[in-house]
Amino acid sequence: MSLAPGRIVGIIVGALAILGIGVYGPAMLLGPLPDVTVKVEGAADAAGEPPAPIVLPGTGANALAVIADDGSAKTLALGGEAGVVPVGGAAKLVAVLATLESLPLPAEGAGPGIPIGPADYTDYLKYSGEGSRALQVSPGETWTERDVVRAVLLASSNNHADTLVRWAFGGVEPYVAAANEWLAENGFESTRVDDATGLSGDNVGTAEELTRLVALALADPEIAEIFDGSATPTPTPGTRNVPDIAAHLEGDGVRSISRSFTDQAGLCLLFTAEIPGAEGDEPRRIVGAMLRMPDYETLDPAVLAALESTKVAAQPITVITSGTAYAEVEAPWGDRGELVASTTRTAVAWGTALGETSVTVEPFSTAAKGRDVGRAAVPTATGEIASPLELSADIRDPGPLWRLSHPVELISAFVADQER
Repeated sequence: MSLAPGRIVGIIVGALAILGIGVYGPAMLLGPLPDVTVKVEGAADAAGEPPAPIVLPGTGANALAVIADDGSAKTLALGGEAGVVPVGGAAKLVAVLATLESLPLPAEGAGPGIPIGPADYTDYLKYSGEGSRALQVSPGETWTERDVVRAVLLASSNNHADTLVRWAFGGVEPYVAAANEWLAENGFESTRVDDATGLSGDNVGTAEELTRLVALALADPEIAEIFDGSATPTPTPGTRNVPDIAAHLEGDGVRSISRSFTDQAGLCLLFTAEIPGAEGDEPRRIVGAMLRMPDYETLDPAVLAALESTKVAAQPITVITSGTAYAEVEAPWGDRGELVASTTRTAVAWGTALGETSVTVEPFSTAAKGRDVGRAAVPTATGEIASPLELSADIRDPGPLWRLSHPVELISAFVADQER
């Protein structure tokens, strides 16, 4: 029995209707919806207030750093010459650190005795005759290691610098080789020494690396004690009276670590100071290096301006403000909403400009108002600061009419869902 053409058409239409009702309808009504689209334009402009800059002079070669929790120096600002320059008496700090690497000062007591011989006395006569800094010694005396180190650090005594390295390394030349090896091993790529005193113009380095050198010195409790104890009117019994020539700007809260002048290096100052932390935080220790300065009329205001600006830079600034919109989302069926920061976040920027805000949003189709659906992050000098982003309005299911009339969008959403 053959079927009439009309009957065949009817069967096909009926089959399609059954398929439409039984397959298409449920697929459209129950299938996944397409994700919202996200617009992030302008998010970089939503970051908080700009940080106050740290002020360093353009004259000379200058660097400022903060001592991190691990004792290392984290550079905050650079000014003037960034390259390698003569470092003057700052080289004496290398002499002390390289010596104490193998012959550390004891926690208690003055350490071993260092006899003063003819070479030490000759050095004293030579340096004092040249007008360079020297501290008197006499043949036959014995100075303790602690007192020789104090004479090098506090009095910037050139003859004691030579005495120290002759005792520790057997001579100035062996010291220079060992000290440059020590510098390289400790990551100083630009700092090199040519003698123990810093009088040679071939003692060179960068201001930035010298702040690291100061941080290393202050991490040694015995060196730190020498500088802290220098303000004591009466020396500890058994120690020699060594003048604190390095001291400078003490009345302004500055502890000078090295202060020197040579024709090649100019006026050079390594220093440290404490600045107040944010409310409830401990004070922070700052270390600085100012090299090749022409005179004290230039140096002193520069040091004080740098520290004053750092005090401001040490206070937290608002990086992310709660309620700030960082993106917009829109569903294909017209629902819209903003993604706003749910928390206010602050950070110490240390004078560094905030980085560009990055916004990440998890894929979603529908979500209730207030749901966290993303994250805004801002790079700062102390690390990334972030806040969750919450939805400002409901993104609802569009309902059956929209679903049934948009098969292409729903099929695409189904394929995308399978690929995740």
